[in-house]
Amino acid sequence: MSTESHNTGQEPRHTDVSFEERDIKAGVIYEYLFALGIAVVASLIICVFILRLTTAYTAATDSPPPPSRQTHQRELPPEPRLQGFGFPGQEADPQADLRKKIRDDSEANEKLEWIDRSSGIVHIPVKDAMKIVAEKGLSPAPAVPVEKKK
Repeated sequence: MSTESHNTGQEPRHTDVSFEERDIKAGVIYEYLFALGIAVVASLIICVFILRLTTAYTAATDSPPPPSRQTHQRELPPEPRLQGFGFPGQEADPQADLRKKIRDDSEANEKLEWIDRSSGIVHIPVKDAMKIVAEKGLSPAPAVPVEKKK
């Protein structure tokens, strides 16, 4: 920053904006931009060289997997598997799978059927079960015996 007075006797070119032309050297800015461009291009060339060198080294020194692992490469992962495209046995559209699950769950909540006639166990719709619980209440849970410490 200059310590000289800014009053040079020249009128500014624009009445709202004024600056000293000697404070800004456009040539220096262009030199820095040119040097920055050269540094970026040099970095790119170095990175590509290192990538090719390490790729060739890895390919030359990498050993193939043992035969025991080669037979297991085509097996599917254990359940539950991810949904989506490309997995055998999976639906192609996850949204259709979700709609099917919601429909199946709704149907299961609305069906009325015997589970075990001899024991008197029946599957009833959720709405009916909620009405019965609201009218009669829940049966009390059996008390858990407390063991005494010796």
